[in-house]
Amino acid sequence: MPPQLQIAARFVLDHPQDVALMSMREQAHQAGVSHTTMMRLARWLGLDRYEDMRSLYAKAMRAPGFSAGGSTGLDRRGEGDGGHATAGVVADTLAAQIASLGEYGTAMQLIAAAEVLAGCRSLFSLGFRSEHSVAHHFSYTMSQLGKRAVLLDAAGGLGIDLLRGAGPADAVLAVSVAPYCRMTIETARQATRQGVAVVAITDSSVSPLARMAKESVLVTSGSQSFFRSMAPALAAAEILAALIAAKSGASTDQNTKDVERELEALDVFWKPPR
Repeated sequence: MPPQLQIAARFVLDHPQDVALMSMREQAHQAGVSHTTMMRLARWLGLDRYEDMRSLYAKAMRAPGFSAGGSTGLDRRGEGDGGHATAGVVADTLAAQIASLGEYGTAMQLIAAAEVLAGCRSLFSLGFRSEHSVAHHFSYTMSQLGKRAVLLDAAGGLGIDLLRGAGPADAVLAVSVAPYCRMTIETARQATRQGVAVVAITDSSVSPLARMAKESVLVTSGSQSFFRSMAPALAAAEILAALIAAKSGASTDQNTKDVERELEALDVFWKPPR
């Protein structure tokens, strides 16, 4: 696709409700392209006019089980209530976003991703900037199962060195949502060159990470405030950990107990004085 059509196509993929409910000109304004670009997109897809695309999306919305997978669109924020409304609308949005991970389509993505990660020889975890919290939590959770997940975040920019010797028997869980961190994309690209299977937690089927991934789990990062939310991505990582644990069989409980005993021997966690 030409660059402008790519921008329009991404808007259509990421905002299905808006395609069905907003006018073509409003959509073009939201996407940052001209309305003629939206018309060219429809023709590129083999449709006579853009209204044909809107009709398809409107029909899909009326189908049972439709979910846009985005924020709830609630806006109950008011003034003078001490912030109660703001807390409520943010909590409602997060709850809806996380609940959508259990819907059939996303659940199948999670199961397929867990299959790849559970069957690998060596497991790596990748994410920088805001996504680092997700990658780190996944790596830490895997360590509780007795399965080592190497976090590709070594100081001095040496994290990519940890991929030396990795190959087709290995896998990396990579996390990135728009705007995509260049270092995450470049490290994932190097992993694919070595034959390592990339499993992505990302926000679009046309994100640079999804296009190189063997399996992708699509989450939303929109929020009702100024920041991009990592809560859905973090929840997806925890679901992956639970699925991997289930696939590990009876050894999971024993591994967890062994780790707890080792940490207790190291006096890692605070205990009240006797």
